[in-house]
Amino acid sequence: MNIIKEIENLNIGEVLSNINLKDYTTYKLEGTGYCLVIPDDINGLIKLLKYLREKEIKYKIIGNGSNLIFDSNYDGILIKLDSFQNLEIVGTRITVGAGYSLMKLALRVSRMGLTGLEFATGIPGTIGGAVYMNAGAYKSDMGYVVSSIKVLNPNLEVEILENKELEFHYRTSFLQQNPDYICLEATLYLKKGNPQEIMEVINDRKVRRIESQPLEYPSAGSVFRNPEGDFAGRLIENIGYKGKSIGDAKVSEKHANFIINTGHAKGEDIKKLIMEIKDKIKKEYNIDLKVEQEFVK
Repeated sequence: MNIIKEIENLNIGEVLSNINLKDYTTYKLEGTGYCLVIPDDINGLIKLLKYLREKEIKYKIIGNGSNLIFDSNYDGILIKLDSFQNLEIVGTRITVGAGYSLMKLALRVSRMGLTGLEFATGIPGTIGGAVYMNAGAYKSDMGYVVSSIKVLNPNLEVEILENKELEFHYRTSFLQQNPDYICLEATLYLKKGNPQEIMEVINDRKVRRIESQPLEYPSAGSVFRNPEGDFAGRLIENIGYKGKSIGDAKVSEKHANFIINTGHAKGEDIKKLIMEIKDKIKKEYNIDLKVEQEFVK
């Protein structure tokens, strides 16, 4: 019996085989995934992970793929927590499932007059992915609003981790350093504000994003973290890489810290472009740019 059939027999949720990876990353990269599983609930997820560990099969939890760069193929099991969609709003406290859209939540609570998530209205990730990456913008990030998260720990037990345990720093968190902990749900605390003023800020930022970012092309947002006291985009422009292409992967002419897919880019094209930029910046400025995106093998 093959692996996919055995997973189907676990009766834990939706199982898709030979998926097009293009449908699961914001870069829209060409490639094939062996199998994708969407567990119905926590019990299904635990059952799946026990099976995968027992069989020593590699796997990866993904959100909306807004920071992922796959090689042409992924031969392990991809797991999406799309069914984890619970949402409870009580006063300024929000409890939300890991599979819930960050943008959708940010817009919903902003319209209600809750302030603190305005920064997230342009970030196309899930709650789980946003906590994992400590997603942020406009000098704010998840670390400012997340009070605690519910996780599945390495022993496959449900546990609560408080904000101080999550080690939120610029674009990183405890979860990135400890990928065997899986975010299932987050509790956020916001503040009461004026809905009209909040939406004015969001709409103003949206206009500026459209003007300054290549939103008309598939990308994964900023490629590099900004080094302290400087901007990665400025450095990339200075080394002459604005508009540089490898295959259909191209450094945006609108914003040099974005790499865009102009057609049928492959993960290897984007990776090569990223590593070239990283090497040249290191040689030219002795700055070791940190990549915000994740290479998945």
